[in-house]
Amino acid sequence: MTQDSGPGFNDSSLAHAAGEPQRSDAQGALAPGVAACARLVLSGIVLYAAVDTALVFLRPQFSILHSAESDYGSLGSWDWLMDLNFLLRGLLSLAAVRAVTLALRGQDASPRLRLGLRLLTIWAVASALLAFFPDDPAGTPVHWHGVVHLVLAFVAFICVLVGALLVSHALRSLPRWAPVAVPLSVLAWGALIPLLLLGHTHLRRASIGGLYEKLFLGMELVWLLIAALAAARYSEDTRAGGR
Repeated sequence: MTQDSGPGFNDSSLAHAAGEPQRSDAQGALAPGVAACARLVLSGIVLYAAVDTALVFLRPQFSILHSAESDYGSLGSWDWLMDLNFLLRGLLSLAAVRAVTLALRGQDASPRLRLGLRLLTIWAVASALLAFFPDDPAGTPVHWHGVVHLVLAFVAFICVLVGALLVSHALRSLPRWAPVAVPLSVLAWGALIPLLLLGHTHLRRASIGGLYEKLFLGMELVWLLIAALAAARYSEDTRAGGR
C-alpha cells in the first residue's frame, strides 16, 4: 500500500514510474501559475508597506517605536485601512505558500516541509482574521475582541516563525533549492531575535516593542518574497529546459 504524501505532492514511486521527462513537463506547465503568485506576493508587499507608512501619518497618535502595528487598526479613524492590510497580508502569504507548493509539485516532500507549509498557511489565515477583531492599544481597557486579536497574533507569529524555519531547513536537502535555502535560513533564524525582544518588552508604552514587531514582520515578509521569487525562477527554468 502506498502512503499519501500530502496535497500537492506525488508519491516517489508514482513519479518514478511516470518518468522524469513527464515530471519536468508537468512542472513546466505550472510555471505561469507560480509566476502569477510571485507577482502577487511582490505587489502585495509593496502595497502593504505603503499602507503601513500612510497610517503613520493618518494616525499620528501612535508611535512607530512604541506602538504595535495592530494599534493602527484599533477603533477610530482609518481603522478600516489597517483591516484591509491584514487581509492583504493573509492573501499575499497564501500566494507565497501556493507558489512554493506548485514549484515543488512532483517532488518528494518531507514531513518537515509539509508541516512548514501548513504552519505558513495558518499564519496567513490568522493574519487575515485580525481584521475582524480590533486591537486594544496598550494602556486602554481590554475588550473581548482585543483578547481574540492578541490570541490570533500570537498564533500567527509562532506559526510563521516555525513554518519558515522548517521550510528553510527542508529546502536545503533539495539540490535546486539549496542556494536560496541559505538566505532563507538566515532570515528565518534572524527573525527570532526581534520576536524574543518583543516578548521581553510586552509592548509596554515606554518600550520599543513596536520597532521589534515591525522588524520581525518585515523579515518574515522578505522571507515569503524570496521563497516565492525562487519558486517562480525554478519553475520557469524547468519549463525552458523542457522546450
